[in-house]
Amino acid sequence: MSKSAKKEFNRESLLNQGVTLFMGQGYHGTGLQEILDAVNVPKGSFYNYFGSKEDFGADVIQHYIDPFITQLTRYLDSSGTDALGAIRCYFDELIEELEKNEFKGGCLLGNLMGEIGDTSAVCQESLQSAVKRYRNLLQLGIAKAQQEGTVRLDKSAEEMADLLLNTWQGALLRMKIEKSSAPVKQCCRNLLDDYFRP
Repeated sequence: MSKSAKKEFNRESLLNQGVTLFMGQGYHGTGLQEILDAVNVPKGSFYNYFGSKEDFGADVIQHYIDPFITQLTRYLDSSGTDALGAIRCYFDELIEELEKNEFKGGCLLGNLMGEIGDTSAVCQESLQSAVKRYRNLLQLGIAKAQQEGTVRLDKSAEEMADLLLNTWQGALLRMKIEKSSAPVKQCCRNLLDDYFRP
């Protein structure tokens, strides 16, 4: 493996481990040494990849949201599905995954918003950016559904994307404490199958 490929592999491994440990133990409950030991990277090397634990946290946030953006984009780009149906399928898949994982973890963004959202400016900026990227993609899908006539027109796509994202985050928190997918299913049913409809 070339030096640059190894560096990219190590960086990717650190970010993956960061997602896993932050999800299970939180940002403050996770030590750098624990992350480094898990991926077999010496402490000195960590700073070749990240300037600080805060910078690492900010990169973990973007690393975490990327697959969700890719997954939702894939659904929205699928030629055989209308946009509202694509959004519904996307959330159905997320709910299935949450059930498979027995409701552990929830959403790393929501977890970190509560834990460090107002204490670390670097992570706060990264959280805002991740949420905005995600919301903008949902907004795009909802706007497309409006053009297709499956979503109401008296509310803006941006407003409905915000409502969906905010309600989903709250439902995920309830899901964690109730150990049930009922809150997230209710969120999708009430919004996608009712409130958003013309």
